[in-house]
Amino acid sequence: MNLTLAQPRTIVQALVPSTGALREVVLVVFCSALIAVNAQITIPLPFTPVPITGQTLGVILTGALLGSVRGSASVLTYIGVGALGVPVFARTGGVATYGYLAGFVVAAFVVGWLAERGWDRSFPRSVAAMLAGAAVLYVPGLLWLGSVIGYDKVVGTGLLPFIPGDIVKVLLAAAALPAAWKLVPRR
Repeated sequence: MNLTLAQPRTIVQALVPSTGALREVVLVVFCSALIAVNAQITIPLPFTPVPITGQTLGVILTGALLGSVRGSASVLTYIGVGALGVPVFARTGGVATYGYLAGFVVAAFVVGWLAERGWDRSFPRSVAAMLAGAAVLYVPGLLWLGSVIGYDKVVGTGLLPFIPGDIVKVLLAAAALPAAWKLVPRR
């Protein structure tokens, strides 16, 4: 499948326009590593098995940088490496966070799909794209967490404590992308 377009659809396509399998693998692996590094930023919360982590920032940036297909492939690579036992995941409450990992794949796809349509080129639209990604990752995350700790506790332990941090991560990512587009030479 040839993904080369006349006009770049993501910032990575604009800044690194060459094609080829090696480039694709390097980009996917690089963004998997970006997520893994961000996952090591953890703030445990005493009342929930789910800590605040930097993973969400890595995931939404990966989607925006690589687009829907490459972004979700990068998240799947990250999850695969972690499943093999490499310590890339955030230090968490274990099984309670599996749903969030599934949500990361969806989030990267959604943000990437929106980025491919130009939503990462202005701050307001970038905020909307990043918020959409952050929101969709909660669906499988909360469903799984509820099955582990009880659905009556899921909003207080799996959603509300994370909204302020996610807003900060969304704003950081949303500011970075339009700024990066300003580095792209005009053709």
